[in-house]
Amino acid sequence: MTVQDIRAFNRFYTNVIGALDYSRHLYAPYTLTESRVLYELAHSPRTDAADLRTELSLDAGYLSRILNKFEQDGLIERTPSRRDPRRRNVTLTARGRETAALLAERADESVGALLSTVPPTDRPRLAEAMRTVRTILSTARPPRAEDVVLRDPGPGDLGWIVQRNAALYAAEYGWNADYEGLVARIVADFAEDHDPHLERVWIAELDGRPVGCVMCVRDDAPATARLRLLLVEPDTRGLGIGDRLVRAVIDFARGVGYRELVLWTNDVLSAARRIYQRHGFVLVAEKPHRSFGKDLVGQDWRLDLHGTGSDE
Repeated sequence: MTVQDIRAFNRFYTNVIGALDYSRHLYAPYTLTESRVLYELAHSPRTDAADLRTELSLDAGYLSRILNKFEQDGLIERTPSRRDPRRRNVTLTARGRETAALLAERADESVGALLSTVPPTDRPRLAEAMRTVRTILSTARPPRAEDVVLRDPGPGDLGWIVQRNAALYAAEYGWNADYEGLVARIVADFAEDHDPHLERVWIAELDGRPVGCVMCVRDDAPATARLRLLLVEPDTRGLGIGDRLVRAVIDFARGVGYRELVLWTNDVLSAARRIYQRHGFVLVAEKPHRSFGKDLVGQDWRLDLHGTGSDE
């Protein structure tokens, strides 16, 4: 393997995916870099210019010009950070979310067209080769928080949510198959009937594999959303993934007009409880129960979405 081998592969691959072919209108009216900034904002709902510079290794002046253009186009809003007055939070407007979704749809269609040229029997080999490249080139450093991407679920991800919840809670808390059944019903209900404008699932991805998840669904109470199935893989804890997932739910719920966000958990899940408390959730009720083969104390938590979370 030589430097020229890698450069030749880079030239080949950028040509295959059309990264430099703007005549295809894949990113129009934005450049590839601008589209990537929109992608990061769409998948990290609460960020600022410093976060973006770190994540994308962009020159500060170049990024500032991009954000100015986005603001002029009505795609973003910039507000002072309560944590650090020297920094400004950058969030997508409704128009910004629509634009990011359109660009993502075009990208999905482009990759889908490319994948359609690959025989089904060769696709597992292609996927394994791509995983190998990512794994080998990622082993030089430990995973970083900025390597984690929040995205919408793809094919198989809802099944992954059920499988990982069942496996992790059995391993860590000894819960039986009753819990897997509960998760399966929650996920099936979402898959079969949900309003994409008011309900959403996030998958946290690191180096091409899912490492976390959370759901936001409508509750029975008026103007109330429910946070469900927060999970982070053990080997990626400490990267702030749980905080990012909960923050994504809060921002989404507030953005679409919910007034309250509620959740139900159990007292043994201490790490999750600490995350909820950091984001301003308040414990409103507790009740002992026998579930999943264990004696537990169920807890109801509530967040007033018109209030201010403790981390803001």
